[in-house]
Amino acid sequence: MEQIKFGTDGWRATLDIFTAERVNLVGEAIVSYVRSVGLEKKPIIIVHDARESSPIFVKGLYEKMTQLGQDVICGDRDYPTPMAAWTVVDRDLAGAIVITASHNPPEYNGIKFIPAGGAPALPEVTTELEKYLMNPNSVLKGGGKVEVVDFMGPYVKHVNELVGTDLKGLEVVYDAMHGSGRGITDEILRGSGADVKSIRDYLDPTFGGTPPEPKSENLELLVESIQSGEGDIGIANDGDADRVAVVTPRRGCLDGNLLFAVLYEYLLERDTGPAVRTVSTTYLIDKIAESHDQSVVEVPVGFKWVAQAMKTHSALFGGEDSGGFSMKGHVREKDGILIAQLAASAELEMPLDERVDLILERHGEVHNLTQNIVCQESKKKEVLDKIHQGVGDEF
Repeated sequence: MEQIKFGTDGWRATLDIFTAERVNLVGEAIVSYVRSVGLEKKPIIIVHDARESSPIFVKGLYEKMTQLGQDVICGDRDYPTPMAAWTVVDRDLAGAIVITASHNPPEYNGIKFIPAGGAPALPEVTTELEKYLMNPNSVLKGGGKVEVVDFMGPYVKHVNELVGTDLKGLEVVYDAMHGSGRGITDEILRGSGADVKSIRDYLDPTFGGTPPEPKSENLELLVESIQSGEGDIGIANDGDADRVAVVTPRRGCLDGNLLFAVLYEYLLERDTGPAVRTVSTTYLIDKIAESHDQSVVEVPVGFKWVAQAMKTHSALFGGEDSGGFSMKGHVREKDGILIAQLAASAELEMPLDERVDLILERHGEVHNLTQNIVCQESKKKEVLDKIHQGVGDEF
């Protein structure tokens, strides 16, 4: 049987490998880890995405973890990953478990652990989890409780306080992609005064046959809506709403690098602080930072590295070209709901198309090309080693 390995965002696999038995083993390892760092008296929040299999896995986790004596809190529906991360900090919890495969097709599922502090688990945490998986030693002592709580209300209040913009007069088309952002991202925008039309905003565990990844080829309906004049801006979230995509009338699906650029510039008009970007993200961010006497920190791909650097350098904004961002004053986890509100605020003040025009006039045109290559997990190291040998320091 394939070994459980935690990647950049937890463990994900197809449903023939991602079984209830193995999910419960991960839950047991998380309980062991929480006890090892002295947080066993604090509850763990468990949430899940909109996949058909996710509530089943969560039910098994409730049973397993309460048998281990671990208190658990949960919600009454599928919830976005960033809401769980924020709740860890807001309620001072031992951590969060999220059952989600994020933007992957419905035949996948996954499990992610967010430790106390609300940021993605670093390798020193996931290495410990893998050790506990190899040598489970938990004792079934019972007594754990499951409590259903409202963590949406406090989260919405926090987002409104952090971004705090009256969006009256802005027309938004929101594409939930049948994911966990439905009824949350769009309702926060409406609550701020925006006129919002929602599409693909009902529960469909198959995601309508399209993987819930907010990229141009999956957002044709949203692009068509904006370019036909149905809204000033289009906003989409992925399956667990930790990523965001923005559609504009002239540019269609706005490249993630340009979205990073306009949002960082928008924040710099109000505040100061460095940006954190991954190595795959445009140097345009560096030019913007330099023009405001700020710095940029470059980190490897993976939001856990962005989160770590945001803390170390007290960053104003951090993110990846794939549409995952966070900002000062928020948890260090990518949040597509919060950034949707931020993008809408920037659009209301000046259309994002115009913002991009000004940035490119000032700093020069940028172009990028991303290609995804399917590679077996067992061959990744060999392939990467060959790439490193064949590519020089400059090319």
